[in-house]
Amino acid sequence: MTRADLLALAPLILLAVAAAAVMLQIAIRRRLALTLALSLVGLAAALAGLPLAARWSSGAVTVLVVVDAYGIFYIDLILLATVACTLLSYGYLRRMGGECEEYYLLLLLAALGAAVLVVSGHFAAFFLGLEILSVALYALIAYPRHRTASLEAGIKYLVPAAVSSAFLLFGMALVFMASGTLEFNRLATLLVSRPEISGRLTLWAGSAMIVVGIGFKLALVPFHMWAPDVYQGAPAPVAGFVATVSKTAVAALLLRLLASAAPWQDPPLIRIFSLLAIASMVGGNLLALRQNSVKRILAYSSTAHMGYLLVALMPGGPASIQAVTFYLTAYTITNLGAFGLIGLLSHQNGDADELADFKGLALEHPWLGAAFTAMLLSLAGIPLTAGFIGKFYLVATGLYHALWLPVMVLLVTSGISLYYYLRIVVVLFIRPEETQATPSGRRVIGWSGGVVLAALSILLIWLGVGPQPLVALIQAIAG
Repeated sequence: MTRADLLALAPLILLAVAAAAVMLQIAIRRRLALTLALSLVGLAAALAGLPLAARWSSGAVTVLVVVDAYGIFYIDLILLATVACTLLSYGYLRRMGGECEEYYLLLLLAALGAAVLVVSGHFAAFFLGLEILSVALYALIAYPRHRTASLEAGIKYLVPAAVSSAFLLFGMALVFMASGTLEFNRLATLLVSRPEISGRLTLWAGSAMIVVGIGFKLALVPFHMWAPDVYQGAPAPVAGFVATVSKTAVAALLLRLLASAAPWQDPPLIRIFSLLAIASMVGGNLLALRQNSVKRILAYSSTAHMGYLLVALMPGGPASIQAVTFYLTAYTITNLGAFGLIGLLSHQNGDADELADFKGLALEHPWLGAAFTAMLLSLAGIPLTAGFIGKFYLVATGLYHALWLPVMVLLVTSGISLYYYLRIVVVLFIRPEETQATPSGRRVIGWSGGVVLAALSILLIWLGVGPQPLVALIQAIAG
């Protein structure tokens, strides 16, 4: 490796060093505020390394990773989302009590795994990044070990994740057996130069198994069974991390894989993705209608949103990159805000999860009610929010590529989703009965969480009203 290669990998190296530094600090002296500060310094250093990576990267760095403008953008998004989760978690961990410093170590490792995913150019790097991310998430989900629901959620995430990893490994082995390579670009070149290989049963069997594994990671129907229980049992900031950073990394990797291997976009594969998209949009929205748990509503909503995403992801090319990247950015901001607010309202014994826990929030804390309302309206795709612009891009991309049925289902199911989003909004303005009044300490908002929530709310409206700067940036990386 050359000096330029090391500088191109600076964000990943600095993130790994930050995790090691936090581990050593915990071994020397336990103090949550110190661990928070060190984690933020490490994340800031990794963010500062991005301009170096952009300057010195020339594409492929070793056989495994590709540090390009696309990967740098997604690493930036992952690091910023991790900063938000880090700050949102501080007040939550203080209320939970006990020794919680290892939480930040796991969060940094999960961010490192997600960052490796988005720059993967080889199935080995893909699997390595995925396992770094997944193993850290097992522990994060079950971190409040005194809560039975969290331990159950950790196990329910562990088992499907292990099954999906097995599918991925078997699929990669079959693809290698059929093509003789695990590099995305070489595989694409091979399929172009030897089109007869694309008809081999082994290659398509391997591709199908990889799609199944990715379907588990994105919680697409029918691989979504783990999502509602895991979201409900996990700590609210961790659920937000799973819904945003984890899924964003996998979706970005899938988009890179499809863009690299354009011949994979044959009609059979397009039909598979169309079926997954339609099933996820319909199933996610219908299952969310009858939920009383806000976390479960957001879990099923996340499944539906991944279905929306597939509509624009299927065609491939610059238009898909622009639509998917903007949508993932808006989706990350919105879900971080929603789960972050749940975390801010949570108490020592459990998270604010039932609809009754949010009664009167807009009357007691108008700015919190306004922020949560904005997040929910963005998820529904209401104008003047980032979610509306994101859905507009998805629909425009789908229509341009004549994906009539998936686009029609997207529009209809988005209308259905209004019911359960507005159901939560209405609860915010209902004054709770005296017998249902919650302790006044429940809604004491710390400085860190308040700052992050305010920043996310501003970004949400800014991207909905004036998205041009972000659109121009995404267009620059789409090539």
